[in-house]
Amino acid sequence: MLLLAAAFLVAFVLLLYMVSPLISPKPLALPGAHVVVTGGSSGIGKCIAIECYKQGAFITLVARNEDKLLQAKKEIEKHSINDKQVVLCISVDVSQDYSQVENVIKQAQEKLGPVDMLVNCAGMSLSGKFEDLEVSTFERLMSVNYLGSVYPSRAVITTMKERRVGRIVFVSSQAGQLGLFGFTAYSSSKFAIRGLAEALQMEVKPYNVYVTVAYPPDTDTPGFAEENKTKPLETRLISETVSVCKPEQVAKQIVKDAIVVTMGLFRTIALFYLGSFDSIVRRCMMQRAKSEVADKTA
Repeated sequence: MLLLAAAFLVAFVLLLYMVSPLISPKPLALPGAHVVVTGGSSGIGKCIAIECYKQGAFITLVARNEDKLLQAKKEIEKHSINDKQVVLCISVDVSQDYSQVENVIKQAQEKLGPVDMLVNCAGMSLSGKFEDLEVSTFERLMSVNYLGSVYPSRAVITTMKERRVGRIVFVSSQAGQLGLFGFTAYSSSKFAIRGLAEALQMEVKPYNVYVTVAYPPDTDTPGFAEENKTKPLETRLISETVSVCKPEQVAKQIVKDAIVVTMGLFRTIALFYLGSFDSIVRRCMMQRAKSEVADKTA
C-alpha cells in the first residue's frame, strides 16, 4: 500500500511537471527588456545577467563592491547581440536601507526604462551548529538573504502592477526547501523567501506579474567557497553526497523557468536525500561519542 501511494505521488508530480508549460504564463520577451540583477557582480547573479544579455536584454547590475561591478560589466558586455544594449552598474547594499534601494531602482528606470524582470540574487551563507552561532549571525543572514530580497521587490512592484507586466525571481537554495545540519541560520533565511514568494504571487497574479523561486543546489561560486570555510564536519559530508553545479548551468535554468510549479519535481527529489543526510549526522555523532569515551579512558 505504501509503495502504491509513493508511486501515485511520483506520477502526480511528474504529471504537474509535464503539463506546466500548458498552464504557464506567456514567456517574457527578453530582447529590449530591462532586467535588474542584485548580487550581480559575481557567481550565479553575474551568469544570469550574461544569459539575459545574450538574449538582448538591458541590464542593471546591483551589488556592494564597485570594482567587482565594473569588472562584471566588462565581462557581460562581451556577449552583446546589438550595439544598443546597455549594462548599468549601481553600488548599494540592498539589505540595509529601503529608501536607498528605492532611489537606485528609480535611477535605473530613468535610464533604462521600467523594470521588466527583477532577479533577487544577493545573498550569503554562514554555517555552524546552532549553539555555536552568534545571534548576530542569524540577524545578518535574515537581513541579507530575506530583507535583501524584500526591498528590491517592494521597489519595483508598484510599476509592474501598473503596467500589468513583470517577473520577480527569488534565488533561494536547496537549503530553502530542506533544513540541513549546520544551516539553522542560513536555511531559515532561505525558507522565508519561499513564504514571501508564494504569498506575493497570490497578490500580483491578477496584474499579470509572476513570481519564480529558484532552488539551486551547491554551485561553484565565490560565495560557495566562502561557505565551505565554516562548515561543520557533518555539513561537509552531506555536501559531498551531491554534485557541485556550474553557475552557467544554474543561470540558464533560472532564466528559462517561468513558474514556480516546475520546482515541485525538485522538492520531491530533495526529500529523498533527507534520509541519507540524517544517517550521516548519526554516524558523526556516534564517532564523536566513541572518541570522547576513548579520550576519557586514555
